[in-house]
Amino acid sequence: MKPLAGLRVIDLTQAMAAPYCTMNLADMGADVIKIEPPGEGEPTRQLGAAQKNGHSATFMTMNRGKRDLAVNLKRPEGVEIMKRLVKTADVFVQNYRPGVAERLGLGWDALSAVNPRLVYCAVSGFGATGPYASRGGYDLIAQGMSGIISVTGDEDGPPAKSGVPLSDLAAGLFGAYGILCALEHRDRTGEGQLVDTSLLEAAMALTVWEAAEYWVTERAPRPLGSAHRLSAPYQALRASDGYFTVGANNDKLFESFCGALGRPELPADPRFAGRVERLQNRAALIAEIEKATGTEPRAVWLERLDTAGVPSGPINDYAEALADPQTLARNMVVDLVHPGAGAIKALGVPVKLSDTPGAVDRAAPLLGQHTSAILTELGYGESEQHDLRDRGIIQ
Repeated sequence: MKPLAGLRVIDLTQAMAAPYCTMNLADMGADVIKIEPPGEGEPTRQLGAAQKNGHSATFMTMNRGKRDLAVNLKRPEGVEIMKRLVKTADVFVQNYRPGVAERLGLGWDALSAVNPRLVYCAVSGFGATGPYASRGGYDLIAQGMSGIISVTGDEDGPPAKSGVPLSDLAAGLFGAYGILCALEHRDRTGEGQLVDTSLLEAAMALTVWEAAEYWVTERAPRPLGSAHRLSAPYQALRASDGYFTVGANNDKLFESFCGALGRPELPADPRFAGRVERLQNRAALIAEIEKATGTEPRAVWLERLDTAGVPSGPINDYAEALADPQTLARNMVVDLVHPGAGAIKALGVPVKLSDTPGAVDRAAPLLGQHTSAILTELGYGESEQHDLRDRGIIQ
């Protein structure tokens, strides 16, 4: 049995951050019911050029393992369906701008009155309070405002965002973390509560090194390419056929690293004799190192460094990363069958529980795929459902 089996989550989300939150809950066994408008569904179904048989790869990725209820929330009958569903739920997740859910009659105050045990999670650009609360937010905006873009990219290069949407994904993970904390509180007290997180706060919570550096030095950190703020050599290095990464971040590893390079004299150089000196003279250090690494292909260096016990690795593209034997051994690539797209692949669960493991075992739903089954569970008869469908309330 999965660890969250028996937990019901209502998913009134779109795009990435909040759907990623509920995706992680579904992977661990929660019954996640995705709510979408009839017709075209949420916008992510039409997003991007990466599609298979007309089905968006982005939507399929973020909504695996969920059931789907298509209901028109602009009609009172649709809101009534939602409130009846809320009575059966443990968790409600939405990512509208603050105030929108309230105008639909689906805000925290309204739904907690229907179900006092409900854990209600709101994910937004900037949170429910503060001067920016009413603004819309995107991952790019949060990366810029949090400082992440200011420390990303080459030292003298133009602004660069993270290659993956860190703000979105972190907000989803913090949302799931907050939900599980609130459920633990509910188990003790019987009371639900509001969980409020945002893209900006999630992004800022990741800047642990950078914020600490600024507070101590009163100097704003700058981008360093692949290098580390506190250690050297800890970055990508040039080989004759590309780049590889090395983490020789203490004296012992540095000595082993230099021995593997055939440069055993480097630790005796006063510029590189200690951790502080190596950091202060990083540019000179890397220049000396790459005199050696540039003479052989990366496979040679990776083998030598592995033998010497120095942490190192290739810089893989996604074709290489998804086919790596460690990736496959840890079940991080999963095969699924989607009802419209057919055979697809998905990323696996990155947290392995020994007794109650999660699993990715069901593809994303079609629009309204489970509407009838869910309404039947709520006590709607066939004639009622037929009437609601005829009037465009459900699909």
